Amino acid sequence: MKYRSTRGGEAAQSFTDVLLKGLASDGGLFIPEEWPSFSAEEMKMLAGAPYIDIAQAVTAPFIGNDIAPDVMKRIFAETYQGEFKHSCVAPLVQIGPNVWIMELFHGPTLAFKDYALQVLGRLFDHVLSERGERVTIVGATSGDTGSAAIEACKGCKNIDIFILHPEGRTSEVQRRQMTTIDAPNVHNIALDGNFDDCQNLVKAMFNDTKFRGDMNLSAVNSINWARIMAQIIYYFSAALSLGAPTRKVSFAVPTGNFGNVYAAYAARQMGLPIKRLIIGSNQNDILTRFFETGTMKGEEVAPSLSPSMDIQISSNFERYLCDLLGRDTASIAKLMDAFKDQGKFSIGDEYMSQARREFDAHRCDDEQTKQMMAVCYNETGYVLDPHTAVGLCAGMQVREDPSISLVALACAHPAKFPDAVQSAIGMRPDLPPHLADLYDRKEHVTSLSNDLATVQDFVRANAGAV
Repeated sequence: MKYRSTRGGEAAQSFTDVLLKGLASDGGLFIPEEWPSFSAEEMKMLAGAPYIDIAQAVTAPFIGNDIAPDVMKRIFAETYQGEFKHSCVAPLVQIGPNVWIMELFHGPTLAFKDYALQVLGRLFDHVLSERGERVTIVGATSGDTGSAAIEACKGCKNIDIFILHPEGRTSEVQRRQMTTIDAPNVHNIALDGNFDDCQNLVKAMFNDTKFRGDMNLSAVNSINWARIMAQIIYYFSAALSLGAPTRKVSFAVPTGNFGNVYAAYAARQMGLPIKRLIIGSNQNDILTRFFETGTMKGEEVAPSLSPSMDIQISSNFERYLCDLLGRDTASIAKLMDAFKDQGKFSIGDEYMSQARREFDAHRCDDEQTKQMMAVCYNETGYVLDPHTAVGLCAGMQVREDPSISLVALACAHPAKFPDAVQSAIGMRPDLPPHLADLYDRKEHVTSLSNDLATVQDFVRANAGAV
């Protein structure tokens, strides 16, 4: 399997190359040259298999010969048997007639990002050790990616990691999960700005050719293809548990950056029988507005009960757009330039008709989020975090055929957002035992202004690669 940039300016790359590069040199995102295909018979053979076996089968076509199968088997076993607290890894919980919650919070930081980043950290360590190299990881987080990335990389000898988060715009649990890690290769930056400001600075560092080369930059957020690849696994796992390939399933996904729902799109492209892909947006509804109007236009970010979705630049949408436009990379480059320069771009009705066949989108504001949390708790006793509530709200609004299983993704443990949960249902969820003393741990964080040179100077001064 080879990979190409969505903007067409880079030669075909191997899996390990795109793993370490993260972002293409032309500013685009890497996508596979073609989608691997799973037949109905191949999927039937995976039905009932352990999660790590599904993981190895789903990812093998993307990795090819770059990493030996026995190494990948070890990495998956160390990750999903060693770091996750539930034997099913990504269990399904029924909350209504043919309505399910897929719990993606059984990893060390209680968020779905663990499912990919625990794998990614081990992949980095393996490849860097083989190559005798060291990398500097820079990433932006709206809350969950940062803690999961730090947890995955804190013990890696060949990595320095710098995570930017918007100061005052994450939950206290999210912040402390990042800032209480005391490791010499871990650096937390609280940026005076919002998530999009953090993300823009990360992209600017990657687009600074000299800085990128000097620091040997790499990425672990969802611009890294390996993140998407590892997220495809749990869609296969859920659908197979619910009768695939003979039965279709729909997924409701709360998303701001489009990475998680793009992994579901990838699974569908590989043959998984997905009926509907439903995007849940909070009031920062750039994705829902796009599917309504055909125009991607950024607006001011409004703080919400679901802060991980407080985003107005959905980076991974570029990957989907590339497929939608028939891999016309020149057109993608023009659209991305327009978005950078003018804050918006539009596509034609023909493309929008196809996009609306492939995705549904629905917004859910804070009041609707709390209502969904309350209804679910009162009717089933199940406690939703606010992001999960956004996804479930969207799924229930869009759902038409009750014979098709609806799976709503629980992307975070409710204890990560105790204030929102208490506001909705009057109960404050407890942190699990391994995080019970989180509020007593010392924090390690540096506050910086929203200035590229300032952040770059901090990275240069603190990276062991210098």
